[in-house]
Amino acid sequence: MNGDKINNIKKEKVLAYATVCFLVKENKILLAIKGRHIGEGCWNGYGGGIDVGEKPKEAAVRELKEETNGVIALPEDLEKIAEIDFHNTKSDGRNFVCKVHFYLVKKWQGEIQGTEEMLNPTWFDIENLPLEKMMPADKKWLPIALSGKKIKASPKYGPFQKELLEDFEIEEVVCFND
Repeated sequence: MNGDKINNIKKEKVLAYATVCFLVKENKILLAIKGRHIGEGCWNGYGGGIDVGEKPKEAAVRELKEETNGVIALPEDLEKIAEIDFHNTKSDGRNFVCKVHFYLVKKWQGEIQGTEEMLNPTWFDIENLPLEKMMPADKKWLPIALSGKKIKASPKYGPFQKELLEDFEIEEVVCFND
């Protein structure tokens, strides 16, 4: 195995549970370019892994504060819009599933700033998302979730979450169990 392949395998982040927050106002959504880890180089919302003993909303609030350099939202101000089980194939062929809880945040305090992890925060019209520059599954599920529907899905990704391995179904739900 050559050195580049070994380095790439080491860089593959494995998460079992994560959160993503999308700040929204006046029919606009805030996205930033992921500076590292899963989704590097793609427009995305703010989030990351759920720590042991942490509830999804607590993790979402913590990650939002860390990745915006200080924005504060309260757990009760997060509206869950999606729960997605990402089935990931690593470059060595092993698989892992990451359950990601997605939230809209319409109320927060503080100024949004770029960080090493989230570069160039930019407001986009919800009807004109940069879908071709987002994670591959986002172009299918995110517009549906942003239209007011609550959804669940299970997309399957190849190594580094760069490509979808197959099409996937989206299930509308009335509510979530958490």
